[in-house]
Parts: sequence; C-alpha cells; structure tokens
Amino acid sequence: MNIRLEQTSDFREVEELTREAFWNVYRPGCTEHFVLNQYRNNPDFIPELDFVMEEDDKIIGHIMFSKAELVLDDGSRCPSWTFGPISIHPDYKRKGYGIKLLNYALERAREIGIGFLCMEGNINFYKHAGFGLASKMGIHYHAEPRDAEVPYFLAQELIPGWLKSNGIVEATYCPPKGYFVADANPDAFEAYEATFPKKEKTLQPGQLPQFCQSCGMPLAKNEDCGTNADGSINFDYCKYCYQEGHFLQDCTMDEMIEHCAQFIDEVNKNMPQPMTREEYVAMMRKFFPMLKRWRK
Repeated sequence: MNIRLEQTSDFREVEELTREAFWNVYRPGCTEHFVLNQYRNNPDFIPELDFVMEEDDKIIGHIMFSKAELVLDDGSRCPSWTFGPISIHPDYKRKGYGIKLLNYALERAREIGIGFLCMEGNINFYKHAGFGLASKMGIHYHAEPRDAEVPYFLAQELIPGWLKSNGIVEATYCPPKGYFVADANPDAFEAYEATFPKKEKTLQPGQLPQFCQSCGMPLAKNEDCGTNADGSINFDYCKYCYQEGHFLQDCTMDEMIEHCAQFIDEVNKNMPQPMTREEYVAMMRKFFPMLKRWRK
C-alpha cells in the first residue's frame, strides 16, 4: 500500500474511481466526481492535502481537503476546514483502507497547521478517526435548527484547544459553495457526465431521503419519479409534477404550496405529531425555497 500526492496524470483515473465509489450510494447516480473535477481550480482547494492510495500499482483511494468558514454569533467569520469526497474503490471497501487513508491525511493536515475540521458523514465510521457530533462542540449546521443534535454533522479539533484559542464558543458552519457545483451548473454537469460510460441510476434503501424538487413529495422508489423527454426516469421530480420533460403545472411557488396544503390529512398519517394546515403551510414556506425548482 502506498499513499502519495495526486498528480495531474491521475486526474481522470481518480474521477472514475470517485464515480464508482459513490454511484447510487447517497442518491441516484452521484455528483462527487464532478465536484472533484471542478474543485482543483477552486481557491479553497488545498493541493498539499490531495492524496491518492495505491495497491498493486492501482489507485484505489483518494481524499481532498478544502478551506471553509465558521460564522460566529456576532456575524464575524473565522477560517476553518473540511474534507471530502473520500473515495475507496468498491472492491476495496470494508477492508480497512478508508480509515488508513483518512488517518494519514489527518496527520498531514495537523502538521501544516489545520486545527479544526467540520464534515458531513456517518459517525459510526468517522468516530474511529476521532470525529464526534459538532453540536456538542457548539458548532451548528446551517440547514438544521440551531438546537438540533445533527447526527451526520461531525467535527474534530486536530489541534487541541483550537476553538478556545480562537475565541469560539458557538458558531455556524455552511459547506463551501464549491461542493454544490453540480446544482449550480446542471448543464455543465450533464455534459461532463456524458463523457463517462452509462450507468443505471436508481433509488435504493440506505440513500439519503429524496424529495420532489417541486412539491416536496418523498421519492421512495423509481415509480414515484417523473420522466424526461426521452422517457427515462427523472429523479429530481415526482410523477405528479413532471412528465415527458416538462412540468405539468404552470404555477408559482406560493400556488404550489397552496396546492400541497390540501393534502394535510394524508401528510399527518406519517407524522408523529399532527400539524394544522397553517403549521404545514408555514413549514413549506421555509422548505420550498431550498427545492431546485424554486431556488433563486
């Protein structure tokens, strides 16, 4: 096993590895390989912490790091850091390679003065590398309630006492914009994805919850989804909002919210605490601006 810095000649092989590692894991298909492709030219990218892992002269793993920020309660900002994607080829997963690559990279990060990391991931894996719930350190996740103990939002002080020495008691973290490049540039992502061999996208157990990006309906199986102009499945929108490549309703976000509000009784069947219509509308007014169709 060998761990070394990524070289220019590795780029395409590493992107192919990343695509294989993440395909259908968190969502139908994946975008992590495009994030990596674009991030190498991002000023937040840290080339000194861009590592590949080799086994038998084959690249089987990769990890990259990025600059980030913490927003303090007074509105000021403090530099912080994050990492990912971290990729291990499917043939080598669950054999200890991932934790070896991560621990190596964390030690190198500590050596160059990186004191604090935030990231999103499974605590059952990342706790073995020293990560814990960020909320227990007073660090909040931008997309969750401030008092929430977010199980997937993790953090670690690589340099003990880093938060205290920087005067941080509480702060809020938002992932760097570079991680959302596929959402911000969907046409560029589709053109990039077309340069790879076709792979089947599918909804499957264990993925992050998927919602229609128009009405918020949960998407649990392929049959819930809409269709593209060529008849293929569209995993962004449900069958009630999107068919054959176009929206079935020409409406505003507020009109969509009013339409969805009529189904409050059906929604309450799956809620631990029933909501009133007014509470449901208020919830949608916060949630809908984050959906792809209504995002500004």
